[in-house]
Amino acid sequence: MLKDPIPSPVSQLELPIARPPMPDRNAANGGRSFYFFDFDDNVMRLDTTIYIFSRTTNEEMALSTRRFAEAHPLLGKPGRYQDFEVRLDDATGSYRRFRDLGGAELDGKRQPFVEDLAKALDKGDVLWKGPSWSFFYHAVFNGRPVAVITARGHAPETLASGIDLLRERGLLAAAPNYLGLYPVSHPGVRAKLGDAATDRSIPELKRRAIIDAVRIAMQRYGENPYHRFGMSDDDPRNVALAVAAMTELKARYPENAFFVINTSSEPAHKTEILVDRTATEALPFAAQLKLFDE
Repeated sequence: MLKDPIPSPVSQLELPIARPPMPDRNAANGGRSFYFFDFDDNVMRLDTTIYIFSRTTNEEMALSTRRFAEAHPLLGKPGRYQDFEVRLDDATGSYRRFRDLGGAELDGKRQPFVEDLAKALDKGDVLWKGPSWSFFYHAVFNGRPVAVITARGHAPETLASGIDLLRERGLLAAAPNYLGLYPVSHPGVRAKLGDAATDRSIPELKRRAIIDAVRIAMQRYGENPYHRFGMSDDDPRNVALAVAAMTELKARYPENAFFVINTSSEPAHKTEILVDRTATEALPFAAQLKLFDE
């Protein structure tokens, strides 16, 4: 099997754990801050492998998620990846490590997501912490409602089991206050998002997940003009449709604040959705907390 190099990670600052909880900036008015996160290469860097296949020899090449993002638009085109393609079989295809094994743990073996997360935690934290790790830690530490919106196809329960390892190892102070778990390639989640035919793109499914998470937030916590919503993602394609989702939501809830944070490069870029325009500013990774609570 061919191997492709994994790029060097970007360092991430750690938040001090011994600190008092921080009240929500709009708590006095009944407002809440809601945090939506893409997971891979944003909250954490996992070594989950994606495979591409030679059309002529069936040989597979293992790619990191970042390398796959670079290679994907080059598949089938002249150059290194001309002979390669993506195969969609959940058991043997390109994304098999992003799916559950038989829908549950098989013969005591952990699901790929849990296994890859555990392996990542055995490395130095500079290797596994993504650009939004401190942001994620802050949200969990302070009990903010959190939604995880990822392209993975595991069951939501599998995502929760993997993330719970962070609490078990003392890396999170508590279990997240989940607003929702959206592994948008999972058949049940796709159906919930109106894609039973499985013909919608991942960015479109993430757009729908953002809208659904805001709907749940308004139902669970009440409609309040002081609520604030932010989505953090490292894929520019997903970011573009996240901005589209937040623009649609801003039209529906003009008094609420909506943000999209693009962590694909340092510095990150924060886009605030306004009624008649968007406003984007560069923001170093270590300053992301200023988006909501400081």
